[in-house]
Amino acid sequence: MTSPRGVEPKSSSSPPPKPRLLKRAQLPYDAALLARFLIGATLVRETPQGRGVVRIVETEAYVPGDAASHAFRGETARNRTLFGPRGYAYVYFIYGNYYCLNVSAERAGIGAGVLIRAAQPLWGIESMRARRSGASDVDLLRGPGRLAIALDIDRALDGIDLCARGLLWLAAPLGGPASVATSRRIGLTKEIDRPLRFYEAASRFVSGPRSLSNIVAAKPPDPSHDIGAAKPPDPPP
Repeated sequence: MTSPRGVEPKSSSSPPPKPRLLKRAQLPYDAALLARFLIGATLVRETPQGRGVVRIVETEAYVPGDAASHAFRGETARNRTLFGPRGYAYVYFIYGNYYCLNVSAERAGIGAGVLIRAAQPLWGIESMRARRSGASDVDLLRGPGRLAIALDIDRALDGIDLCARGLLWLAAPLGGPASVATSRRIGLTKEIDRPLRFYEAASRFVSGPRSLSNIVAAKPPDPSHDIGAAKPPDPPP
């Protein structure tokens, strides 16, 4: 399978990649800036079946005051991670079927998050295929629910520090830099026109309607724009 940007998926028999941990100080505070920053970054999942490594190709930012946000009505036991420091995993169950992975995106006390919508498999693909039996390699992690299944992500990982090596962590990009584009978010019923979806323009692994992924390169978000937390859409069937 040929992949964009010169990054090829590796089988478990290949030499494993050596991802470099992202430090919290490298993560922008603003959710929109963080959502853009994470395009091309690496997500590492450690399981009993071995290590899975993927390239993040699609994210969405959810900002304070955003009616589509889980943090919109304030902090609760369920969304507490979103109100903590940036760089922690917020995982929740949606529609009785799927888990979704988000990254907290602000200073403590301010609810903000970035939804990881899609990723490209790089290594450990056999385990991902086993968890997503019958899916094509392109579709393994193409959507937030699919991504969580392929990487065995559930509520047990809520609150985990993504800036520390452990069961789930963020690392610097492997391969070439991402060409980032933007569009409106997917599957929402509120604040649907905000251009807070970011994706790798050359990637076949992004989710959603193809018409949304033919947008010009993203403009840098307004740094004065307030941030909020994530209430993502239903993953595609």
